[in-house]
Amino acid sequence: MQQPHRPGHFKQSNKTHKSRHRSKRGIAAAVKGKVNLKEIVRRNRRELRKDDRRHQASQIRKNKREEVLAAKRALGGTRNPPFLVCVVPLNAQLDVGSALAILKTCSDGAVVNESENGIVHIGLPNFKQRFSFICPEVGDDFALLDVLKIADTALYVSSALEEPVDEWGEKVLALSMAQGMPTPVVVAMDIEGVHPKKRTTEKQNVQKLVSKWLPEEKVMQLDKKSDGLNLLRKIGNQKRNIIHHREKRPYMLAEEVEYVPDLEGNSGTLRVSGYLRGMALNVNGLVHITGLGDFQMTRIEGFEDPHPFNLGKENTNDDGMYAEVTKMSVLAVADPAKQESLQSENVPDPMDAEQTWPTEEEIEQANLETQKKKIKKVPKGWSDYQAAWIVESDAEEDGDESDSGDEKENDEFMSCEDDNSDPEDDKQFNDIESVTESEVGPTDEKYDATIDTQEEHEMLQKLAAAKEDQQFPDEVDTPQDIPARERFMRYRGLESFRTSAWDVKENLPQDYSRIFQFENYERTRKRVFKELEDSLVNMYGFYIRIHVKGVHQDLWKAFSTANPNAPLAVFGLLPHEHKMSLMNVVLKRTGACNEPIKSKERLIFQVGYRRFIVNPIFSQHTNGSKHKYERFFQPASTCVASFFAPIQFSPSTVLCFKEKKNTKLQLVATGVLLSCSPDRLVIKRIVLSGHPYKVHKKSAVIRFMFFNREDIVYFKPCKLRSKYGRTGHIKEPLGTHGHMKCVFDGQLKSQDTVLLNLYKRIFPKWSYENCIVTSKDNDVVME
Repeated sequence: MQQPHRPGHFKQSNKTHKSRHRSKRGIAAAVKGKVNLKEIVRRNRRELRKDDRRHQASQIRKNKREEVLAAKRALGGTRNPPFLVCVVPLNAQLDVGSALAILKTCSDGAVVNESENGIVHIGLPNFKQRFSFICPEVGDDFALLDVLKIADTALYVSSALEEPVDEWGEKVLALSMAQGMPTPVVVAMDIEGVHPKKRTTEKQNVQKLVSKWLPEEKVMQLDKKSDGLNLLRKIGNQKRNIIHHREKRPYMLAEEVEYVPDLEGNSGTLRVSGYLRGMALNVNGLVHITGLGDFQMTRIEGFEDPHPFNLGKENTNDDGMYAEVTKMSVLAVADPAKQESLQSENVPDPMDAEQTWPTEEEIEQANLETQKKKIKKVPKGWSDYQAAWIVESDAEEDGDESDSGDEKENDEFMSCEDDNSDPEDDKQFNDIESVTESEVGPTDEKYDATIDTQEEHEMLQKLAAAKEDQQFPDEVDTPQDIPARERFMRYRGLESFRTSAWDVKENLPQDYSRIFQFENYERTRKRVFKELEDSLVNMYGFYIRIHVKGVHQDLWKAFSTANPNAPLAVFGLLPHEHKMSLMNVVLKRTGACNEPIKSKERLIFQVGYRRFIVNPIFSQHTNGSKHKYERFFQPASTCVASFFAPIQFSPSTVLCFKEKKNTKLQLVATGVLLSCSPDRLVIKRIVLSGHPYKVHKKSAVIRFMFFNREDIVYFKPCKLRSKYGRTGHIKEPLGTHGHMKCVFDGQLKSQDTVLLNLYKRIFPKWSYENCIVTSKDNDVVME
């Protein structure tokens, strides 16, 4: 019988034929009812098929498009608030009244009205849009910032006949960029007054100067009626810049303000009318009025729009002039049971702690010891090291950190400008000085009269201390008159600054019992925003009047006298935003000031809608659980400032100003709100240094770090390091004059320096003062 042929290993084997184009009936017959595993997984995961995913993406695009169009149509319409435009000159000598005159007469059918507080309303029926123009006073930084907080568009006006952007213009653009720029528009005036051959060049010069701050903004011309019409068309149709810290809250610009004093007491009711913008306003919540503070409301009333497109007979009086609309309806009335309290601090109970009642013998012994010397009250069983961490009087802080002028500043009236200076006198004096200097130069006596010797001396000391801290960070000299174990009793050694444990609730100061803390700040913030969107009826665009109660008569009189023409902005507070907590903000130095800022120095902060004065402490902006304390906020650096202030939910912009004598406020830093958490560990580090006396292979004799034997034994458990990277520990003291034998992981070099790091937690001082009244001279009155 013949043997069959068996192919070898290298025999070619072709692939079997696959029927790719089978019919659905053939596939179903082959499958026989079995379900694909991917189908089951897709159903369990609720995954969509390709057609469903395409349809879902189309719906998402459609919804986003509708949201953008709704946001664009939410301004300037008949049932919406008008476009609020802040008109700011980029030159202090430029009068913006000529620009408003062009805008008023740019259209024949324009409806022009002007409020009592100077707000110009222009309605264009052919555009179906309305515009409100407000001009803050030149030289008033706070008024400019308050208007830019609530403005939809910032109109920057420059002139071709004068310097396009002077010192005031640069300051305006810097403040606008730091706080959050509204939608910008830049116009150049007086180009028609230039020779025709030079008009293009002048416009390009303005464009070049403005492009440093606004590179994408094109400069428009404003000289004719057609230019004004084009400007209004651009304001009404351009893309809006979103300022997040105000879009999450209700806010309004006061069109009419009326103060009604109460029949009894020193308080009264403030009636504020205007267009409501942003989110819905809760009548049971609190409102913040810039320059006055936080208050409760009694009721919210709604009115018909006082600035409609067409003025019919029902809206005019016998003379044909505009008549006030008087139809009113009550939108909401406050419920005293649900109204949020004005209490901002927690009142701690001194007896709220576990205590054991002492015996009569212990009471008599304590009275005897109290008469002899002051003692610290510590829990039973604590060691001297643990007792040293109880904060009662920080002698070490008073010795090397606290400013010598802080106590004087707290007792004196603080102002952002010298009280004795008169603007007219200063202007006249500066004119005389300029003529004298240009001709013969100032005399020594006149020059010395303009110099504050004490301020110069303090600045010299601060610069020297900042330079020393930069060259030798955290290094201190060991005192020879007192033992180091007593001088640095509050400090502890750490095996690792990054990984060593530190209890955030350990030995907190008394001020921490007055503040509030969230269990989870981010979760609470999201919940508050969600509840605000879902729970209230939106009154966006309504012309309303809010009744603010509890405004003190003296406070209102001082505010109205100091700010007769300043704009009044009202912000609705979210839940918990009136309560005090520990605020942490990230700051970055500006190029305007090159002086170092010492920690705990008096500064003016503007966080979102609120402005106050505090003495912050600075720390490094790192990701770890512990953050190193910074003695100075150096120029061209970034750090985190911590201070006690009312809670505010992020995002919010931060502006930091410094008070200068005989000058206005200076913007020294800008940043954003990081968190409101008292659990941030700000750890101060000090470094004790010693020098090698005798060096062996892995051991060395170190001197000049301590000056007695007991200090060496006390700090023996602490870890040593050197500037060249060696690590080691203290083995034993040698003699009685501070020499010690140390062991390292390698041989020291003779020029090396041995360092010992010690740490302690730093807490901010309670120095919060509310800026409740500001004037055009930037005088500040604290609560």
